Amino acid sequence: MTVPGGRFRRIGLVAKREDPAVPATVRRVAAFLRERGCELLADDSAAPHLAELGVPSCPPGRMGCEADLVVVVGGDGTFLHAARAVADSGIPLLGVNLGRLGFLVDVSPDEIPQRLGEVLEGSYVEDRRALLHARVVRDGTVLHESDALNDVVVHKADVARMIEVETWIDGRFVCAQRADGLIVSTPTGSTAYALSGGGPILHPSLDALVLVPICPHTLSNRPLVVGGASRVEMVVGGWHHPDAAVTCDGQDLFHLQPGDRVEVARRDPPVRLIHPPGYDPYGILRRKLGWLR
Repeated sequence: MTVPGGRFRRIGLVAKREDPAVPATVRRVAAFLRERGCELLADDSAAPHLAELGVPSCPPGRMGCEADLVVVVGGDGTFLHAARAVADSGIPLLGVNLGRLGFLVDVSPDEIPQRLGEVLEGSYVEDRRALLHARVVRDGTVLHESDALNDVVVHKADVARMIEVETWIDGRFVCAQRADGLIVSTPTGSTAYALSGGGPILHPSLDALVLVPICPHTLSNRPLVVGGASRVEMVVGGWHHPDAAVTCDGQDLFHLQPGDRVEVARRDPPVRLIHPPGYDPYGILRRKLGWLR
């Protein structure tokens, strides 16, 4: 939706680490926002670049409580990390793209004055993306929990062997498959790892999840699309005693043992994304994937 009337006055800044293009871009964003009368906060990734401006530092976990908007300078990986850090607050996020593909960060550095100005004036498009919550259960005890905006992946940790994974949906057994792993992806993540595994591209507004096997031993194991409210359980089998792990958004890894159960379900609130006016998900696909006009 497009909302008239600006309302973002206290803005948090998050930046990609160890990228030579970041300092100048972060300072450019900060200077523009200061000129427009905004109060700034910076997490520990952006604060070192803004010391001369006196921007106060704010831990990522508190930024959702302190700011009206988070501006992420970096690529999709930085955006995913920031989204999980402020997940409970419902604070919206806007991305400035310094990465390669950039499906989530759709403001280019040369558009900063125009696009950020439009957003501050209240002209923007907001959409809400499903967030997943995963937990690892071993012998009835929850050992690990994490969130994911893109995907939760159970995968092999030993390059030489496949793993066996039983899949259950809403308490019903679906199948047991031997593969390099299994991806449970949101519509947002359907253009990430799931796409490279042969999964379908889902429109971000769909209320759905897609399960994509990674290099399955049986070619009849194909991607499966289920309802967005589905509860997915993946149980690691004991075949060949594999070394397996679960990863959330490719960033948070936990090693698994045979018999471990990975439970995945949608969690609230959803992640709020802010886009400049004219946002078009099909246009993004066309540009990023090189589709012909």
